[in-house]
Amino acid sequence: MRPLLDVANRHHAALFIHNGPRPGDAYPKVSGDTDNARRRNGTLDMQASLSSVMVTLCLTDCLAAYPNAVIQVHNLGGNIPYEVERMDQRCLLDTPEEELPSSRFRKAKVYVDCNSFGARSIEAAVRLYGAERIVCGTDGTEFGCDWTRKALAEAEIGEEALEQILHRNAAEMLARVRTAQREKAAA
Repeated sequence: MRPLLDVANRHHAALFIHNGPRPGDAYPKVSGDTDNARRRNGTLDMQASLSSVMVTLCLTDCLAAYPNAVIQVHNLGGNIPYEVERMDQRCLLDTPEEELPSSRFRKAKVYVDCNSFGARSIEAAVRLYGAERIVCGTDGTEFGCDWTRKALAEAEIGEEALEQILHRNAAEMLARVRTAQREKAAA
């Protein structure tokens, strides 16, 4: 991925990371004749894969060399908002000298989309990442915008966070990209 990140960094571009097979991977991972194949492929395996992506992006120095690239991961970055407490506990037991994963996820400059999630999931993501790292409506509308808007309305996150997620974060993310590209073109 480094050549792609290099280009994104050089052009101050935004990259949207979505679940899917790598070239040569079997897809879907679970065949249709397996019990609950749709739930396994469309939720369990996909969310586990996205969690792994977030661990790489947020708990390593992978993005340090690419400060100008804007990175976004779909589906709240996997199950991280629910798994981070266990990660913190394991860190305290196994490597207490390390910064807690929860702190590192919060500091990471990675955005996540909240499309298709319910109110409790959005609340957990706000607690972990902060409302300033969550955007709405950038991952298509297969589940329908009404589902996500209803979940955001029901989420106990406050009006400020709601406004950030619905409007400001995506606008600021894109403005950052546009401003940097205009400055580069003027130079």
